[in-house]
Formats: sequence, structure tokens, C-alpha cells
Amino acid sequence: MSSPDQPSHDPDPGHHPDPDDRPEPFGARLRRAMDSRGPLCVGIDPHASLLADWGLNDDVAGLERFTRTVVDALADRVAVLKPQSAFFERFGSRGMAVLERAVADARSAGALVLTDAKRGDIGSTMAAYADTYLAKGGPLFSDAVTVSPYLGFGSLRPALDLARESGCGVFVLALTSNPEGAEVQRATTPGGRSLAQVMLDHMARENAGAAPLGSVGAVVGATLGETGADLAINGPLLAPGIGAQGATPADLPGVFGPSVSNVVPSVSRGVLRHGPGPAGLRTAAARLADEVRAAVSPA
Repeated sequence: MSSPDQPSHDPDPGHHPDPDDRPEPFGARLRRAMDSRGPLCVGIDPHASLLADWGLNDDVAGLERFTRTVVDALADRVAVLKPQSAFFERFGSRGMAVLERAVADARSAGALVLTDAKRGDIGSTMAAYADTYLAKGGPLFSDAVTVSPYLGFGSLRPALDLARESGCGVFVLALTSNPEGAEVQRATTPGGRSLAQVMLDHMARENAGAAPLGSVGAVVGATLGETGADLAINGPLLAPGIGAQGATPADLPGVFGPSVSNVVPSVSRGVLRHGPGPAGLRTAAARLADEVRAAVSPA
């Protein structure tokens, strides 16, 4: 890991052009970014309490100052930045303009951008959501987006197909850390599999044959302990819950088992509370990335 105040030696590990001009798959870009910059995703979650902690007003000016500070401090050194769309949407069109700039600026600085929107719908509506985040040239074009499969995994087809065409990724909710999720995700099918496992099996089929890593990821909470699920989907595993929600990097091997090397731990307040100074954000992100790397590396 680079020192807290120095960018990584590779300024742009996520955006190397493909020799034949086809987009390089997201999974390959993510693997390289994690290996180069450390396996860490930092959330950009400008909720009202964090704005107040930074001495900022809960308005568009505060939102913009907060977001720009995080992007400027971290986009040249962390593998993934994950803006939470809801905290921008609540300010209407001006908030979405801040998000558009943040996505573009972070990608330009070399971070992979995962927009956390958790979209899920059917048919032309799902296709419109896909166009929003996964169509090249769009104002919110991101490296990946989170989606919900609980209208049926097949409902995600427009996003899965456009992501493949654009070299992007899709992270599918599987086993989330919120207690309410269990009543749906751990419900069993007539064959005895949990609904979450059905979704994970779909993801594994989407990623079959991909190397070094598939581009369809699963969201699996780091706070869950033993999941009882087969997480070998040949794709990335986004793991929220490190830090304020109670999980630590040392918990990751116990939750993810043999798939731990594909985990992308997501941290928000554990880094953001060290602002508003950029040095504090960089130090916190570097420390956590090093702790995760040590926890997931083979002994």
C-alpha cells in the first residue's frame, strides 16, 4: 500500500485501454485495482449527521464540499469509491448534478466508481435504469452499479447485458446485513435452497469462464458470520459492514471462507469520520486497506 500522502505508482489501475478497443471487463479491472491499491471500497455517504460532523450545512453547498473533498483526497489511491445515490437524490436536480461531477471526477482520477443505487424493476424500466448507469457517454456512467434481484433474477437481464457490452459490473443484492433481509433472502424454495443461494447460483453462471474475475458481483454483509451459502461465484463479493456496523477486517475469513480473496470490503463512516481534512481521510483509508490485505492474504 502506498503511504497515506502519496498516490499509488499506477495512477490509473482501473482504466487501461484494451489493444483491440473492446472494453476490458470490469472484473479484470477490479482485480488489478485491488492488487495495486489494496482491496477496499470507500463509500461516499453524505448524510446529514456526517455533514454536521464536518461543520457543513445540510444543503447543496455542504453536499458539494463534502463530496469534492472525498473525491480529491481518495480517488487517486483507493480501488473503489461508492457514492450512495440516495444522499444526492434528496437534494433534487442540484444534488444529482453533484453526483454526476463526482462520478466523472473520480473515474478520471483512476478510482473505479460503484454507484450504490440498488435499482430493480422489469422490462423497459429496468433497461432505463441500466442506461442511466451503464451506457457509455451518459452523465452517470459508472464502472458498476448495485441492483436488486428480488423481482426475479431474469428481470436484471437488461443491466447484465449492457454491463457486459460496456465493460462494466453489476453487484447483486444476495445476503444483506440488515435484519429485515432474512425473511426474503433466507426463505427456501421447494428444492430446499435459500432464495439467496438461488441468486448466487445465477451469478456463478453469469461469471462462468471469466478470468481473473467475473464482472457480476454479490453483496454479502460482513456482519453475518457464517452465511451457510456457497459464495464461490467467480466474481467479486462486496462486503458492507466494516467499521461502524461492527465488523472488522479480521472477521472476513470467517464469513467468506475460500472466497475471501475476492472480497471488496466497503467502509464509509470508518473513513469519513476522519475528515474533513484530506490527510485524515487518506491515513484512515490506507490503514484499513492494509488491514484488509493482511486479513485476506494467504498465511
